[in-house]
Formats: sequence, C-alpha cells, structure tokens
Amino acid sequence: MKAGIFFSGSGPILIVTSHESLTDPTLVAKLHAKGINKYLAFEVPIDLVRQRYGNHFQVVMNDLKQEDDLRVMDFDGRHIFAMFKFAEMGQPTFHEA
Repeated sequence: MKAGIFFSGSGPILIVTSHESLTDPTLVAKLHAKGINKYLAFEVPIDLVRQRYGNHFQVVMNDLKQEDDLRVMDFDGRHIFAMFKFAEMGQPTFHEA
C-alpha cells in the first residue's frame, strides 16, 4: 500500500492506494474521473499515516463504499499540513494530463 498527499487545483488530499506508484496509469485514470487532471504528489509512509490517523485510518480502510485501490483519508488541507512535516514527505511526483 502507498499513501500520498496530492496537491491539485482544489487543494491537498491524502490518498491511500494499493497501486504500486502515485503515477500508476490506473490510479491516474481514477483521479482523472474525479476531476483531478493535474497534480503534484508526495508519498508519505503508510505506517506514519496509520499512526497519525489512528481509528480514522481503520474506519476509512473498512469503508465498503470505497474501492480498494483508492481511499481518500483526508481532504482538509489545513489538517493534512498539520499532520505531516515536509521532511516526512518523499520526492515530488508531477502529473499533467
């Protein structure tokens, strides 16, 4: 599993995915279907996401309404910025349709 903070025109979102990379074509297609065509993404360690989000992590992962390969963990940019330091983020990934 991977977790990434995606910065798009509407602000940052934290996504957990089973895809092997944040640029996987299937993941990119799913983001495109949600209106996210251009983004800057930073991978964050999944264990860190699990630790920081605690019970919310389990709730989101157990939500049967969401697909297994893409789960939105957080869509509150201010909260995401408070949860992670830049030093905890991986190298940036850029995507533009």
